[in-house]
Amino acid sequence: MSVESVEEAIRAYAGDAHVGAAREGRGAGDRGTGGSRDGSVRAEPGSPAATVAVGRAAQELGLRRGEFELAVHLGLIAVAAGPGAGRPRVHEREIARLREQPGFPDGLAERVRTVGTADGAELLGIVPARFTRLARAGCFSPVTFYLNRYRAVVWLYLADELAAFAVQEPDLLAGRTPLDMRTMLEAGGDRRARNWRSQRIHRLLNRTRDPWARAAVEASALDSAHLAEVVEDPYERAYLVRVRPEPVFGRPGSVAARETLGELMLADDPDEILWRRINLTMELDHAREDRPAPHPGDDPGAGGTPAPALTPRAAPPLPAPAVEAPPTPPTPPPPAGEASSGVREAGGKGLLARLRRRRRGDG
Repeated sequence: MSVESVEEAIRAYAGDAHVGAAREGRGAGDRGTGGSRDGSVRAEPGSPAATVAVGRAAQELGLRRGEFELAVHLGLIAVAAGPGAGRPRVHEREIARLREQPGFPDGLAERVRTVGTADGAELLGIVPARFTRLARAGCFSPVTFYLNRYRAVVWLYLADELAAFAVQEPDLLAGRTPLDMRTMLEAGGDRRARNWRSQRIHRLLNRTRDPWARAAVEASALDSAHLAEVVEDPYERAYLVRVRPEPVFGRPGSVAARETLGELMLADDPDEILWRRINLTMELDHAREDRPAPHPGDDPGAGGTPAPALTPRAAPPLPAPAVEAPPTPPTPPPPAGEASSGVREAGGKGLLARLRRRRRGDG
């Protein structure tokens, strides 16, 4: 890759300083507002915590909806939970902060610009086949994906990160691929999904300090078999499902996308699985020291298990988990063909035993 190509990539996608300065005085209405608003955001007097809907915030910041959601995922835009755990909202002061940044509005949009294989290869000045090999080798990580019409995963990359890679690793853009990288690729290695998982987990961990929620994030990368080996208590596993943080704007809407997301979230390489098991074990140690997971019969108001500090999503108290239900409390099962009444005597003998004794006495 020539020096000129790298410089062009950086100027086009990394936000060259003189380009941002030339646009700094432009109003937000020039991009994404449709000319219906002047782009100004002012909180009403006496209401410093005034918020707006995410659609309005995206317009004010000159972002399309997908760009806005990606900016939230990357931690570039802070959002607040809506009333009654409704849709997220954005503080007007947060919008004002972003609008005051140098290079607004184009600078923020450039930071969330994504490219696929063809555009990414053009950006780096290499052929698409080489771009794919570098991505499979883990030289840069995808930030999101979508399904094409054949339901195949199409990875997308931040243009900003590709430009930074071109500057940091110019030797990988030309010449022979290093031997260890060739060996890994010839063996069928592909680190794209693993790198995507790693970044996703890191960003979710940054969103919460609750120890059980952090353990739940690590647990989300393990299938049910590995999870049961690390977390033997079924009530703890159910609690991890309950407090697991989700993306701010929920999962993809289509069934196919949700299924694909569920598959991509699971670690599939032995060393990655081992790493996630170790991390989960350490997070569980911290969580258990903080408070025990609730069990049936616990009374939080009696000084037992304190109410957990949950993630932003709302959850009813102790719902039946959708993924893995804990076993019923330890009561002896009734004989086959008979329904248990659930009534117990003080001495531990049930109603059915009394009835049997009475029938034998009658006989």
